[in-house]
Amino acid sequence: MICEPKWEIPQFGLFLAALALFHFLEYLATALFNPDTLTLDSYLINHSPHYHAAHAAALLEFVIEYYFFPSWKSFGLVNYFGLILVIVGQSSRTIAMFSARHNFSHHIADSKDEDHVLVTHGIYSIIRHPSYFGFFWWAIGIQFLLLNPICLALFVYWLHRFFDERIAYEEYTLLRFFGDEWTNYKAKTPTWMPLIP
Repeated sequence: MICEPKWEIPQFGLFLAALALFHFLEYLATALFNPDTLTLDSYLINHSPHYHAAHAAALLEFVIEYYFFPSWKSFGLVNYFGLILVIVGQSSRTIAMFSARHNFSHHIADSKDEDHVLVTHGIYSIIRHPSYFGFFWWAIGIQFLLLNPICLALFVYWLHRFFDERIAYEEYTLLRFFGDEWTNYKAKTPTWMPLIP
């Protein structure tokens, strides 16, 4: 008799695959469109201590809840909802990077390069800051996928706080760079992130 292995927590494998794909696509986009800035840091693995702490907390919550309450981690509709958010988020972020091409950077520019243009085509025509939108919903989706209620609440709070501040600063620089062109674009293009108009 051949024993078939059980895959009782597929969401954990899906999380690891999503995480690996995220970091690979960050590196690939930089390699294709900004090769002069390409380093190992382009994988964004060493993003920040907060990034590592967030993933560590998510993994810790998942493992503790799975150990003490394994039935809470049964794969079902909520996991599928999380997986859909992860796919939508990753797709949005990747499409944004490929649409912006050399105009995309992991760092907010404080000065305008000669070839820097305001990208308003493709996904940028329907979502302002689609890479932020993508990461926001990717990270929230991961918590639904892992069925992590505590980290879900924490991620919503911290991601909102982070992106609210980052977008405000980036939009200040974009206004300086592009003036009325930016103002008109901003007025007609939402972020599609909660409480960030």
